[in-house]
Amino acid sequence: MQTINFNGMQKSNEINSIDEVLAILEDIIIESEKRNSAMGYFAALYHKVTQKVKEGIENNFFDDGPRMDKLDVIFAKRYLDAYYNWQNKKECTQSWKITFDRATENWLIVLQHLLLGMNAHINLDLGIAAAQISGNTNIDHLKNDFNKINEILSSLVIEVENDLAKIWPLLKRILKWTKKADDFLIDFSMELARNGAWKFAKTISASSHKNAEALINARDIKIAQKATMVIKPGAIAGIIIRIIRFGEKGTVSRRIETLKRT
Repeated sequence: MQTINFNGMQKSNEINSIDEVLAILEDIIIESEKRNSAMGYFAALYHKVTQKVKEGIENNFFDDGPRMDKLDVIFAKRYLDAYYNWQNKKECTQSWKITFDRATENWLIVLQHLLLGMNAHINLDLGIAAAQISGNTNIDHLKNDFNKINEILSSLVIEVENDLAKIWPLLKRILKWTKKADDFLIDFSMELARNGAWKFAKTISASSHKNAEALINARDIKIAQKATMVIKPGAIAGIIIRIIRFGEKGTVSRRIETLKRT
């Protein structure tokens, strides 16, 4: 892919390390805060995830630290390529396009923006990155570290819930009270996302290059359709979401600031 320029800086094609991923995510967060853009919500969450992965590598949490470093970069580049392509009105996956398109709509709550990003990045990108890093080797050798990545992702779910509660204190209580809202969220649980991403990674890994492209395109369409469940979750959940939206405190920039705190 051709190097993408944005705001006078060369971006994702030059990424070779986790530190460089973190630096570009910080750029996106700062730019989003300046623009009061909901793009910063997912970037703030993803910065936390990437920092945790870096710490895991440094503390020998993973079976193969150097491989995990490469996987993290490949994984992150799928998001960053999509981000800068969209900004420059170039083609990106449908899953990311629907996510970025909705970032300009202020009637979505913070949780919806985060779920849209997680939907595209975990349900589509993670499986592709896992298959790519495995190359011609047996992908099953990656499974233990793949699960450890998801342990990190899962551990951050509680942090995110606490962050969102700071933005609107009654959020967690409302979601617990409303079974319909729970049904809306359950399809985006980390366990289901992890299992789906791993199954997809194995399918791609076992396919020829030509077939893999077709499989990725087909899954992209499916995941983009899944995003509509987040945007329009149904009548009852929709009412709850509108109540939450009116209760969310502060500007977009202030909410990004809340999410990026450790």
